[in-house]
Amino acid sequence: MLDRRQKILEAAVRVIARSGVRGLRVEKIAAEAGISTSLIYYHFANRAGLLEKTLEFVSDRAAAYTGEAAAEAADPRAELELLLFGELQDTQSVRENSTAWGELRASAVFTPELREPLAAATRTWVDEVAEVIRRVGGVEAEAAAERLTGLVEGLSERWLSGSMELDRARDLVRGAIALELDRVGA
Repeated sequence: MLDRRQKILEAAVRVIARSGVRGLRVEKIAAEAGISTSLIYYHFANRAGLLEKTLEFVSDRAAAYTGEAAAEAADPRAELELLLFGELQDTQSVRENSTAWGELRASAVFTPELREPLAAATRTWVDEVAEVIRRVGGVEAEAAAERLTGLVEGLSERWLSGSMELDRARDLVRGAIALELDRVGA
């Protein structure tokens, strides 16, 4: 069961990353996953349920690859940089995941049932970043985490849309981290 659900969710991420949420059709996901549409409806009651679970899947997958990247850090400041840079990796899975995240976030404007799960996923990410910032010390961690995660999301969209080079996005994040963490005594 879990393997089929995961296969469906992986297919949903790929389809959303290619076609967006507005162009999302259950038939496309079924074809991508190599299964029947009835199997999708068996696992997910409706399109809204599928979108909500896809959002959770994207969020969990992002937490895994950003956490893995940050685990190699020598200190909390380096961990923060690696955690945020985890969203700015030029790999297929990060590109798909980040594109799907952006699409799901944008569609929450028009799909109220996505707003609460999106807010919860965002809160989790902000809390993870704030926890690392607290270990650095000296700044209001929650506000800094909200600013930095918001910046990373925006820069990720610019990078993915081709309006910014990846190295430039990373440089801007690095500069923002310095501004946030060097506020001590300011």
